[in-house]
Amino acid sequence: MRKFAIILILLVVSLSKAQETGEDKLGAWYMYFGTNKISERFSIHSEAQFRYYETTSNFNQLLLRTGLNYHINSDAIATIGYGYIDTDTTFEDIPNENKLLENRIFEQFILKNKVWKLLFEHRFRFEQRFLSSGSFTDTQHRARYRLQITLPLTKTLFLNFYDEVFLNLQDEIFGQNRLYAALGINVIENLSFQLGYLKNHFNTSNFDRLQFAVFYNPDLRRKNSNIK
Repeated sequence: MRKFAIILILLVVSLSKAQETGEDKLGAWYMYFGTNKISERFSIHSEAQFRYYETTSNFNQLLLRTGLNYHINSDAIATIGYGYIDTDTTFEDIPNENKLLENRIFEQFILKNKVWKLLFEHRFRFEQRFLSSGSFTDTQHRARYRLQITLPLTKTLFLNFYDEVFLNLQDEIFGQNRLYAALGINVIENLSFQLGYLKNHFNTSNFDRLQFAVFYNPDLRRKNSNIK
């Protein structure tokens, strides 16, 4: 366990020194994720994220996302969903506007596999983004790929790492890259927490973000079965 803790510390240090940040404050993302089974093959994805330029102030972005998952098997999931994003663009290069609204449709496919104790997850996502800010409107398309690796340390503790690349399907291809490392805690069977560090890399700058995430995945079929 000590070796993996040292690796995590070295990764975080290397991330923090990779490039100058986009601002001189450490930001934070506070997140909730839920996957709720409603039948043998289907589940509902729910998600809420509150993103700040500073750890507890200077609001940056609200992200709400939901989707319908189809479980092909235990290691393959297909999803179609919708997202609503409200962004404060004070720090962005959008003249005369301070709010960017986005309605987003996405299609997603997840593959999972295990090697030794390492749990691998490959997430492929396509997004259709409908943007508006005052008189400005635009439609953009984007592809994303995330490789996530989870390492259980004990029945309660685990490490989580991922790297995700964003590719624009118009204009300049590279959009951004997110590199993440976290310590996770399994509280009960369907509830876990993660405290992590994210390096969000763009073409001209990086943003350092603390992340606190709650994962709550109750099986709704059990509740329905108890109703008579």
